[in-house]
Amino acid sequence: MKSAPNNQEAAGTRVESVSEFTRRIKAVLESQVRPGWVRGEVSNLRAQASGHVYFSLKDAGAQLSAVMFRGDAARQDVKLRDGVQVLIYGEISVYEARGNYQLIVRAVIEDGVGRLQREFEALKRRLADDGLFAAENKVAIPPMPRTVGFITSPTGAAVQDFVRILIRRGWRGQVVVLPAKVQGEGAAAEMVEMLLLACDPAACGRVFDLLVIGRGGGSLEDLWAFNEEPLVRAVAACPLPIISAVGHEIDFTLCDFAADVRVETPSAAAELISSGFVAAGERVGRAGEDLKHHVGAALETAGARLDHARSHLRLLSPSAQIERGYLRLDDLANRLAAALGKSVQRRRQRLTEVASLLRERSPQRRVDAESHRLLALWKRLQAASPVSVLNRGFVILRAADGKPVQNKNAVHPGQRLEAEFADGTVPVTVD
Repeated sequence: MKSAPNNQEAAGTRVESVSEFTRRIKAVLESQVRPGWVRGEVSNLRAQASGHVYFSLKDAGAQLSAVMFRGDAARQDVKLRDGVQVLIYGEISVYEARGNYQLIVRAVIEDGVGRLQREFEALKRRLADDGLFAAENKVAIPPMPRTVGFITSPTGAAVQDFVRILIRRGWRGQVVVLPAKVQGEGAAAEMVEMLLLACDPAACGRVFDLLVIGRGGGSLEDLWAFNEEPLVRAVAACPLPIISAVGHEIDFTLCDFAADVRVETPSAAAELISSGFVAAGERVGRAGEDLKHHVGAALETAGARLDHARSHLRLLSPSAQIERGYLRLDDLANRLAAALGKSVQRRRQRLTEVASLLRERSPQRRVDAESHRLLALWKRLQAASPVSVLNRGFVILRAADGKPVQNKNAVHPGQRLEAEFADGTVPVTVD
């Protein structure tokens, strides 16, 4: 396995170390890739105590490591943070210790989103100075609005989610969609028009208890219509309570600050609007259960008192007193009958005991006992007699002299015997 490098070196092929190979790559990259501008989003930002700043520059398809050293970082006007879009001027370099290439950042400017953010902050300060966001100008949201106007795109998913949640939570009011563009040129003007229409009952034909203005989420550019000054001023000046429900949970729009209440999404607005109705329904349910419980308890108590009164009246009535007399009489009669029965029973039992004692001491008892004993003795004698034995199926063998043969040694072959049965005798010869 070690002969191949030796053969290559012998053939004139030079083998490089990792460090040599990496330095050659570094020389090629740094000489062939010229410094330039790169657009991307900042992520994984890390500011070291040394003053150097490390981060990644990424887009949808790739990611590039970047470092801005302390001197360059101190000269920048842009405050870097995760998620900000920037244009970066830098040069490529290779960090040999890790074999990574990275962009050495020399200058940073904000991309288009950054400019919008600056406009947002400037307009926010100006409108705040005009008092549009003051807390004392806010109007309380009605706890149970009956008619709600929703200024949004009628074809967007936001209005469908909004209505679906209201239905699911059992809200009983009316929702009127006031159609308007929510993105692009002219969107803010259309929303202002709908807002003015909703505040004029004669023009729109109904009186709204509450207005909602909003849409689903999107980028800063998508939501920019909700930051345009005419719309923000119209929201702040609206005499009706208004909820801003622009679906962007992290950042705010200026309409969020101008509205009376800001929620994260249109779905959250639907939950807020229906929360008073849901809470009232729960209170009514609990009140109904409490009323049912108290009425049931009151009826039970009244029923018990009525039963007690009826029982008391029955005890005081003449018929009840007569009935009690009958019961007393029956009780005395039963007690008398029971006492007499017990007395008769005791005397009867005593008579039985005396009669039994007389029978035990009677001579006839002894005569009967002796008779039974003699009869039993006679039966035992009868059972032991030869006739009784023959009647039970046994046979008596007798010799010629008529004596019973008691064992087999008393007989011999050719001897003539006589077998006696219960019904007669039979001659037999010993074989």
